[in-house]
Amino acid sequence: MSTAEITVTEELLDQWATDPNGPVALHLKQKLLPVEGEGGVIFPPTYADIGYNIDTLSDGTKVATIDSVGSQANRMEPIFKSIKNEKGEELNPLAALVPQVEIILNPVPDDQDAKKKLVKRLASSEEIKKELEKKEIDELKQLWIANLERRQSLLDLAHRSADAVVKATPTLLPHINNAFQELNRNGNATPLCAIAPTSLLFGVWDSRDGTGEKRPRLVRSIIRAWDVEPLFSAAQFNSAWKSLDEAQQEELEKEAQAKRVKLSERGFADAPVVFRKVSQNAAKQMTEFRNGSPNPERRTLGGVLAKGPIYRDVTINLVALRALRGADGETEQIRKYLLSLALLAATSELELSLREGCLLRYADEKDEWKMVPRRGAPISIAGFPDRDDLVKLATTAAEPFKARWPNEKDNAGEERPLPLEHKFDLAAAKKIIAKKDAEEETTTP
Repeated sequence: MSTAEITVTEELLDQWATDPNGPVALHLKQKLLPVEGEGGVIFPPTYADIGYNIDTLSDGTKVATIDSVGSQANRMEPIFKSIKNEKGEELNPLAALVPQVEIILNPVPDDQDAKKKLVKRLASSEEIKKELEKKEIDELKQLWIANLERRQSLLDLAHRSADAVVKATPTLLPHINNAFQELNRNGNATPLCAIAPTSLLFGVWDSRDGTGEKRPRLVRSIIRAWDVEPLFSAAQFNSAWKSLDEAQQEELEKEAQAKRVKLSERGFADAPVVFRKVSQNAAKQMTEFRNGSPNPERRTLGGVLAKGPIYRDVTINLVALRALRGADGETEQIRKYLLSLALLAATSELELSLREGCLLRYADEKDEWKMVPRRGAPISIAGFPDRDDLVKLATTAAEPFKARWPNEKDNAGEERPLPLEHKFDLAAAKKIIAKKDAEEETTTP
């Protein structure tokens, strides 16, 4: 095993981003532990019909996916999202590194029936309705914004700039479409880098009635647990049924029969929790009992016993990074900018409360990075830049792209990124659904 080490310098960072003969990747392997300690029971994500995603290797070792690549990307991307206090002051220094695009999911109605709609949505009683009807429409709109408006950052969307919500946002869609077209036709990543850089960082596929452009993740992360043993759980729900008198029980039984529902489904009868629900097709193959015994495939899941290590593997794909190009003179700027964001994303200490029953922590005091050359053994990286240095690096690298963002002046007279606000259009969303149905009809044999 190689004992060679390198120290990160500005020259080395530039080489990673721009040298076509440079290393192919950077790799971080983090050992994680359940908060209960080694050998603790943790709960992986569950998937329809299959339950946990557990692979059995040729030697019999079972490996469980604890957090998938897609889930990890969706956890990392929001580290760049704006977080403000009650005074409107920015609390997240990373928010200044990317455009803060926001979509208003239920914008204030602005047609001729706006006032009626506003009153109807705001009123919770006839008394309140009468009071609201006395207000001017501008005042009602402010009440709507304060109480009903829902916003979603582009950084929260599962499919990023190719998400269906973006496709149904008319003022945002032309900018995104143009960015994908430039990338697809001319290989120019600058427009997408200027409006949605994290789409290039965590991967994007313009598959929904778009260009079909598909970009690999520059940052890829996954958490796996090795040498696991699946466990099962069982529970018994005890209702208040026994406390009801016979007349009450009889009336409830009649009503349940009339509505064709089970009393246990409505919480009025005791019910064991032993088998998990699956789809009808899966149930045909996975019966609750097999050969006279409970079928393990149908038992209620109870987590996994992690006898082996739990690792988080993070990879920065330098080959995919150096495949990105910009317009004249912008190629190196794009690569350096995205590398700086990738390093910040990869080194961010995520909260490892992944789900109920799966609270993990980092086992080691420091992370160990390795540079992966085209040939030969990986090389350990010593003197990796700290968080503040990476933020400074990214701030400098972001400057060429900030000129494309609209700006406003804050109270100190300095410019800061202004959230790009766009309104989701329900009618546009309905058209997308209708078009999809029409396409399916033409392809159905």
